[in-house]
Amino acid sequence: MKVAHIFPGQGSQKVGMGRALYDNFASAKAAFEQADEALGFPLSRLCFEGPEDELRQTINAQPALVTVSYACLKAAYEVSGGNGLPPPAFVAGHSLGEYTALAAARALDFSTAVYLARERGRLMYEAGLRKPGGMVAIIGLDEASLAEVCGQTDTRIANINCPGQLVISGAKENLAKAAGLAEARGAQRTIPLPVSGAFHTPLMQSAVDGMSEIIATLPFHEPVIPVIANTTAQPMTNAEQVKAELLRQLCNGVQWQRSIEYMVNDGVSTFIEIGPGEVLSGLVRRINKNVRTLNIGDAEAIKSIRTVDQG
Repeated sequence: MKVAHIFPGQGSQKVGMGRALYDNFASAKAAFEQADEALGFPLSRLCFEGPEDELRQTINAQPALVTVSYACLKAAYEVSGGNGLPPPAFVAGHSLGEYTALAAARALDFSTAVYLARERGRLMYEAGLRKPGGMVAIIGLDEASLAEVCGQTDTRIANINCPGQLVISGAKENLAKAAGLAEARGAQRTIPLPVSGAFHTPLMQSAVDGMSEIIATLPFHEPVIPVIANTTAQPMTNAEQVKAELLRQLCNGVQWQRSIEYMVNDGVSTFIEIGPGEVLSGLVRRINKNVRTLNIGDAEAIKSIRTVDQG
């Protein structure tokens, strides 16, 4: 049985997340303290106490989610002693979650991953101020039809999440046109997302420029576990691939469906979602109904870890 660990992206944050982890597991407490030190301010307090509008800001939500997801992972290993959490054949993260995956694969040390996630959030927010945009979820329309809509409206497919669930991104005035055309072509729903910019499009180019300068100054390592890249749905196995991917994913779409399909085709039969929420588990089940999904997102789930059935 092959297992993959998958890590959620922005949107899963909520006030109070991680507090029980901090209180119950020494390894999780150490992760929060490490994050606070790396950033030079009490991110842990913001996770635990809010305020919500501050936690929701991209510059804070991104390092907060990386920290809580990583704390979940460390606590799970603490409880299982290495026996209850099977070693993954692959790791992957959705958009921002790729940073947690890279920390899990030791391509980045955790402090570097948290620092980079905050800088990513800052630069993406600033890019959104320079070139205002947004994102809209499109439910119930196929990829080919939506690609035609995007071609007519100067928008991009930003996330291919699962069959029937896609996300487009672009300038705000273009998104309204695209949503209308998508509905005319048969989309069941169009849902604007609460984000601060046109993520995963060329409107994020200024963020790429800023991140490129930062990444050049930081240490990267060979991943000890293959990391499935968002933009190619292929494994990354060296540091240069990782650096290139972190820049590429800012302006290019997240190939989540193809990433899951790659891992399934390589024999993965169990996906363990590690971090707040259960969004990714739902997407995995819609991509392939024959695989198993598990969630490790809070202290209660970690306390109940048992050896995963090997049969």
